[in-house]
Amino acid sequence: MRYRHLGDSDLEVSEISLGSWLTYGGGVQRDRAQACVDRAFELGINFVDTANVYARGGAEEFLADALAARPRESYVLATKLYFPMDDENRGLSREQVLKQIDLSLARLRVEYVDLYQCHRYDEGTPLEETMEALTEVVRAGKARYLGFSEWTAPQIRAALDMVPGVEKFVSSQPQYSILWRVPEVEVIPLCRENGISQIVWSPLAQGVLTGKYKPGTPPPGDSRMASQGMGWAMDRFRSDALLAAVQRLQPIAEALGITMAQLALAWVLREPNVASAIVGASRPEQVDDNAAASGIELDDATLAAIDEAVGEFAVYDPTQSD
Repeated sequence: MRYRHLGDSDLEVSEISLGSWLTYGGGVQRDRAQACVDRAFELGINFVDTANVYARGGAEEFLADALAARPRESYVLATKLYFPMDDENRGLSREQVLKQIDLSLARLRVEYVDLYQCHRYDEGTPLEETMEALTEVVRAGKARYLGFSEWTAPQIRAALDMVPGVEKFVSSQPQYSILWRVPEVEVIPLCRENGISQIVWSPLAQGVLTGKYKPGTPPPGDSRMASQGMGWAMDRFRSDALLAAVQRLQPIAEALGITMAQLALAWVLREPNVASAIVGASRPEQVDDNAAASGIELDDATLAAIDEAVGEFAVYDPTQSD
């Protein structure tokens, strides 16, 4: 496993990190989830990402048990806030920032998180209020560093303009994959200039880039796409034309002696501003496959072949997907 520096922080994170959306504390049985976490650490993964809203606190509670026997300094732990926990608790107001960090720490059973992230931008709260509250959290020792997920370039610039009066963001968590390249347009260039690294989610496009979903064929019964609880997240990737294009990646991966998942992960890691790619796993074997992507380097010919195979389906403007 290789490691990369996270923005302007002193954190070194594994190139592959373990996420918990739609899985831990919810969609995956507890013993299997624990096996995935254990295997991740065996393979050198040191970075675990979660959020208060995942399984309505269940993911954080699961991770408290899963990580309990490990020295706190041996892993990098990230969580988030913004999405509704119930009818009253949502957003990035000062009240919510100070309340939700304490609730997350209690569920995780730790004294601090390494990274506290705004899960989205809160249009209903002045940015100054959010940044000042997040700064209080850091200065109280409850979080070491701050990040955000899916903020636009103007929103990021506005937060940067407040520094040094407030703590500076060190990470951005966007959706990014061979099929979803929106961050390349504005977010990655801006972050690169300002000491902010990317921690990317859905680098496998919810599993589509593993090649297991075939055009004209029902999804495997045990897959995310077939799941009543998780299948809604896959709607963007269900078209037969897209699935057929993804199958054209198979011979590219085979020629390199790697799996399609490893090809997709190596593709996002080719970008130096990406510190880590978050993967979700429901079986330890998936962790093995994903972790092996660390250190794979793709040459220009391979990158060109990937673009030729699926380039017409690559989204650079989010309005393309509407």
